[in-house]
Amino acid sequence: MNKVALITGGTRGIGLGIAQALAGEGFDLALCGVRELSAVEDTVEQIGDLGVQVWYGACDIGDREARQRLLAGVRKRFGRLHLLVNNAGVAPRERRDILTASEESFEWVLKTNLQGPYFLTQAVAGWMIEQRQAEGSSWPGGTVVNVSSISATVASLNRGEYCVSKAGLNMATRLWAARLGEYSIPVYEVRPGIIATDMTAGVKEKYDRLLEDGLCVQSRWGLPADVGRAVAMLARGDLAYSSGQVVMVDGGLTLPRL
Repeated sequence: MNKVALITGGTRGIGLGIAQALAGEGFDLALCGVRELSAVEDTVEQIGDLGVQVWYGACDIGDREARQRLLAGVRKRFGRLHLLVNNAGVAPRERRDILTASEESFEWVLKTNLQGPYFLTQAVAGWMIEQRQAEGSSWPGGTVVNVSSISATVASLNRGEYCVSKAGLNMATRLWAARLGEYSIPVYEVRPGIIATDMTAGVKEKYDRLLEDGLCVQSRWGLPADVGRAVAMLARGDLAYSSGQVVMVDGGLTLPRL
């Protein structure tokens, strides 16, 4: 019986890259996003063609009742869960200097990028502990992976709310790693850099120039598949003794250089 992974925001961009990588590892997949099934059905079918079972549930991860419905759907479809990938996230609808950015934008970004993943982890952790207690030594174990951003430490003055949300996700990773250690549930953070997705499409020309000028050690755009491979490594247990750690997928962007 395959392990099951829940990937939030799993049908496009980085989330899709993660879904494809985990399908390659033999995980059955529960995916969610804000779009209705009709809008993602082809993508879901294509992932399923990789030889795994795929289920999709529409969910605004910042909404408590929507999260509850999502997990109820995963329980009904699979009855088990071994991996949570908190990938869903949003950027501010409008990039504004922190001197003028709105409180409404801050609340919206934080609710999706931090509050939602934090409390989804809480609910999933409880379920994983239940499985561990019920199955004992036969339970194959659970893992949580938070997908953040180099913005957790790199300041962008025109999207401060995004930076704060990702910095908070880093602390959430540390907190959950510390709390779930006694249950042998490792928690990790994967921190992408400049990744070619629909979120970065609007600033492509800017980053093309910066990459040409040496912004990264590896002077290319990152791909969703790059992040997917990192998550797959963690899902396999390749870093089983490294709970709470950050895996950088940024082409060396944040590497200090003279």
